[in-house]
Amino acid sequence: MPSFLIEGGYPLKGEVTPSGNKNAALPLLAACLLTDEPVILHNVPQIGDVHVMRQLLEAMGVKIDDLKPHTWRVHAQEIRDCDLDPDLARQIRASILIAGPMLGRKGWVVLPPPGGDVIGRRRVDTHIMALNRLGAEVKYGEKEFSMRAPQGLSGTKILLDEASVTATENTIMAAILAPGESMILNAASEPHVQELCIFLNQLGANIENIGSNSLKISGVEKLHGGEYTIGPDYLEVMSLIGAAVITGGEITVRNAAPDYLAMARLVFNKLGVDWETDGHDIFVPADQKMKVEFDIGEKIPQISVMPWPAFPTDLMSIAIVVATQCSGTVLFHDWMYETRMFFIDKLVSMGANIILCDPHRSIVQGPSQLFGEPLESPDIRAGLALTLAALTAEGNSRIRNIGQIDRGYEQIDKKLQSLGAHIQRQEEG
Repeated sequence: MPSFLIEGGYPLKGEVTPSGNKNAALPLLAACLLTDEPVILHNVPQIGDVHVMRQLLEAMGVKIDDLKPHTWRVHAQEIRDCDLDPDLARQIRASILIAGPMLGRKGWVVLPPPGGDVIGRRRVDTHIMALNRLGAEVKYGEKEFSMRAPQGLSGTKILLDEASVTATENTIMAAILAPGESMILNAASEPHVQELCIFLNQLGANIENIGSNSLKISGVEKLHGGEYTIGPDYLEVMSLIGAAVITGGEITVRNAAPDYLAMARLVFNKLGVDWETDGHDIFVPADQKMKVEFDIGEKIPQISVMPWPAFPTDLMSIAIVVATQCSGTVLFHDWMYETRMFFIDKLVSMGANIILCDPHRSIVQGPSQLFGEPLESPDIRAGLALTLAALTAEGNSRIRNIGQIDRGYEQIDKKLQSLGAHIQRQEEG
């Protein structure tokens, strides 16, 4: 079982390039099911979740070739009827994304229940409701979802009961080949949803209002092949920025897509953190204020997550760790997931001054000197947050269960090593 051994206290310095966006790669791979022509994807992140999606698609008869590192050719010329491995499907939340394109192209799909991080209840109701509206019949048992569209799918108006990213993506993919016009209201608009729409349009889809919460889709008869480069993972970019500022370092992040970081920048400004942009690159200087900016009237500020373009829930863990090194008090509120903050006890054991008010809220008062501890990664985002905490801690920390981190971040230990971090991947018996 691999672990990270980290000696903290070394400022990060140098240049680094983030990998492709995991949350874009997964729906793009699923979307390749919509065409029987080859699709070439560049900048594919070599991470656990993406490899699981590849195994699921290959089990369905999709041919995937490695043209070069991070470049795959995906060819779903023939799709066979098969029983997908339920243990494999449970490893990732994104396995549910096979539903939309399969209903759109074949009119049927049988899927095991999806899995993913255990960060609270993660509904699939919105997916089912939207697919029902398009004409799918869904039967749910304990071991599988059976979905069929006996009369085919047809365009319609769909109001999602929550702005779910994966439900939006599934609905988009199901509607692409459905005759007529579809309107998706209360759609998620995260960068990876936008990438999916741009990608599909390049294959011949007709999606309008990309980036908004109201998507208009005119169904087309067929998609063709194409070529697309996956954008950088903005969550990894922000994690690298966080690692730099809490270690007192100075780094440049190349190809960082700064246009997607406007709200993250506003939030980190509240913590006394800022950076400079130069085209597609970001420079993080060493002279950070690291002081919490109070609200008007000297009130304690609150950092809350909301759907895009507001502050994303996946950055909450990183922001909490950064706040432990800032002077002042700040309240964090994540109403989306009831166990998102269940890594805070590990930060407290390292010396952080944090009060967990309830499953959704915590108060951080800093700065706190952190000390190395034996740790375990509970999920992808919390695992990387603990890695950041270990980088600034005094002494050594060992982080186990790093397979969780590897699911979402490609060779993050090597990237941090290139910046001067003292981090080693070790195999334990």
